[in-house]
Amino acid sequence: MDVDRKDDIRQFLISRRAKVSPEQAGIPSYGDLRRVPGLRREEVAQLAGVSTDYYTRLERGSLRGVSDSVLEAVASALQLDEAERAHLMDLARTANAPSRRMPRRPQQRVRPGVLRLLEGVTGAAAMLQNGRSDVLAANLLGKALYADVFNSEVSYGPDVPGRLPNQARYLFLDRGAGDLYPDWNAVAATTVAMLRSESGRNPHDRALNELVGELTTRSGQFAALWAGHDVRIHTTGTKRFHHAVAGDLSLQFETLHLPGDEGQTLFAFTAEPDSASISALAFLASWASAPSAAATETATAGGPAGGTTIPARPHAKAESRITGKTEPHD
Repeated sequence: MDVDRKDDIRQFLISRRAKVSPEQAGIPSYGDLRRVPGLRREEVAQLAGVSTDYYTRLERGSLRGVSDSVLEAVASALQLDEAERAHLMDLARTANAPSRRMPRRPQQRVRPGVLRLLEGVTGAAAMLQNGRSDVLAANLLGKALYADVFNSEVSYGPDVPGRLPNQARYLFLDRGAGDLYPDWNAVAATTVAMLRSESGRNPHDRALNELVGELTTRSGQFAALWAGHDVRIHTTGTKRFHHAVAGDLSLQFETLHLPGDEGQTLFAFTAEPDSASISALAFLASWASAPSAAATETATAGGPAGGTTIPARPHAKAESRITGKTEPHD
């Protein structure tokens, strides 16, 4: 195992242990002065039914050869939720995988049938993302809803042919992201947690590691959230937008993972019937379908991968507003 991977395991287990108090674990503290937040190593070991030396080895990043039953016992002792349990299992799976480096994954192709599905969705804003938060495709309303992301220079990263707009890059490096997302802090925390989960599944994804390295260097807020080792499974919920054209929207989203296209997730946004948001969404759809709307300009991105329809990247080589370490929000 490489050193970085061991450190990820170590920091994840330490951070989870710190979140569980003796009271939550049902362990009497007797008023002891505790030098560490949360549980001690020996307390986790006792709860998991393993020796302190054995658990200490796990917390030092050595998960190779550890059985699923032991991992489940540790997960229960640390009171991990579904996403955290899955992340621990992913860390163990990659620890037990051959040590050779996995090749860089090619840009993901969007199948024509999926593109037709997106185009056929007219009552909801829909888009397709991969685990790195690259936007692979979107329907007309999805392009309009996320026009700021598609039109942002920084969301595309370095000027490499075929580069896709990236939600995380826009969120942390574009100062306008705070205007689009009234709940920026919550969106940021969720985005980083999803990237951390993806890193657990695909630790040798070079494009993901490059993205994390870029954002860690340029955004202190991203770096702080990344160091928290939180993970999350994104399934359903509500997201608020402050759109430059449609105004304020509160939209419910559902996610659909495509079994035939590993790593691709379809997001669909809808509004409650008879709400202000559904009227705003209808107005946005009307605006998007107008010939003069910027959201109707489309292009095929992805080069050899093909099949990825997104709004065209702005042609002007405008000077980026972002230089060095970026702190777009308080």
